[in-house]
Amino acid sequence: MPYRYLYTVFSRTIQFSTGPTHLHETMAATTTIEVPHMGGIQAGYALSGPGGAYDPSKPTCVLINSMCTTVSLYKDQFADEELTSAINLLAIEPLGHGATSLPSSTEHFTYWDSAIMALQVMDRLGIREAFALGTSQGGWIVTRMALLAPRRILGLLLLGTSIDYESAASREQFGAWDPKTLLTPFYDKWCSATATPEFVVDDVWCGMVATLGFGAEATAELTQFWISTLKDVYKGDEGRKKLRMALACLLDRDGLCRRVRDITCPVHWLQGTEDAPFGTKLPAEHIKLFTSSKEAKFTIIEGGNHYLNATNPKEVGFYLSQMVNKHSTR
Repeated sequence: MPYRYLYTVFSRTIQFSTGPTHLHETMAATTTIEVPHMGGIQAGYALSGPGGAYDPSKPTCVLINSMCTTVSLYKDQFADEELTSAINLLAIEPLGHGATSLPSSTEHFTYWDSAIMALQVMDRLGIREAFALGTSQGGWIVTRMALLAPRRILGLLLLGTSIDYESAASREQFGAWDPKTLLTPFYDKWCSATATPEFVVDDVWCGMVATLGFGAEATAELTQFWISTLKDVYKGDEGRKKLRMALACLLDRDGLCRRVRDITCPVHWLQGTEDAPFGTKLPAEHIKLFTSSKEAKFTIIEGGNHYLNATNPKEVGFYLSQMVNKHSTR
């Protein structure tokens, strides 16, 4: 099912126009903060408090977005007044995404670098500890945060993700996708020995990001918003390099199956029945690997798609609040 669906996605994405979006959300983060990792990263982020202020009296949840999206992926969570009245939401754009940028001296990075960067954003904002929610690739990143700083990450909410390295076993035993076959042609196309000042990411990739992530929820208007966002973020020579390395991270990500037994904080994994890349069988097995977690739970969300926080915000808000209420130290 995933392979057939993914090839359908490739054919559908070219049908949407590239005119101006009718949505009014912020595309990428409008606020950045410098952190020291890798010689000085400008990290794009958004805080849910009034004026983007951190409220130390409330618990905090860090949100890490999926491939080629931005803090706008979490617009429904930021708009949920019940959620934001109880929890500081801190959305951080990982390396290769949104407003986050590296110093000019380097191009290469991994998910481990994004995890370190996110922890340093917490440092700069005066946030000692937090829960962490990750969508798709964000799940890999927040899990790394818990491994790197076990005393600071109070709980993990994993959405539409995996902890494997896109292995043959994940495909053959559990029906997961094959990103290297599907996506390597894009990576090769984005490699260039000379500068590409006229580069703009193509419509097929832009539409695929939205259609694959939102599934049946990918209306023309929603897809147009993400097409416009990606074309704004990934343009010019720097945009091409940024996009190429974001995809390299996905294609070459290392698995965590042997490491997650060391995670002790509670873990709640939510997976939609319509998740095309990973389905539900693979995460149902992976949650069993969190053997030291004080509470490791797996919940299937009926009708949920890959970007579960966007397609099923009520369920995600409920389970996030449940975890914070049960395990917060405040």
